[in-house]
Amino acid sequence: MVDRKAAARAIEDFLRALGHAPEGDLAGTGQRVADAWADDLLAGESVDAGALLLDGAVACESGGGLVVLRQLAVATMCPHHLLPAVGTACVAYLPGRRIAGLGRIAQLVDVLARRLTLQEQIGTAVADLLVDELGAAGAFCQLRLTHTCLSARGERQANALVESVALAGSFTEPGPDRELALTALRGGS
Repeated sequence: MVDRKAAARAIEDFLRALGHAPEGDLAGTGQRVADAWADDLLAGESVDAGALLLDGAVACESGGGLVVLRQLAVATMCPHHLLPAVGTACVAYLPGRRIAGLGRIAQLVDVLARRLTLQEQIGTAVADLLVDELGAAGAFCQLRLTHTCLSARGERQANALVESVALAGSFTEPGPDRELALTALRGGS
């Protein structure tokens, strides 16, 4: 349960601690920040990602070929610095028992990103859920994100792009499924 009033007070205290009174342009900032975090930036915390993926999934008799979704928008918050990371995801899976709607897979990525979590954990969770919940033979999730904690502070690497790839199921073992996944990855995202 989110305590918005306590969060708003904490933001105002934070501003004061940095030498900025929450007045003038900063009046109401505490509440706006608390609402942004509760309603949007951490909205995925309250969603059961597995149930979301299964909602509307249909049985798949033939399995079918590789399904690849590219250029899915991703916005997440770094748990180490509470700063945003934005970019794209490429998700692929070899259907097994069920197939999910393409929009549902995009929603899955968004729900898992809108939590206080690391980039690597988002990709692993996406790939694992596709295998565990849908019964996909194999799955991967590639994330390409620009982290504000790397570009706007510290090393100030404005053009740095952090890439991660998570593999699950048959994509983790040498063989034709893994080769198919690697070919799709090389295709860009």
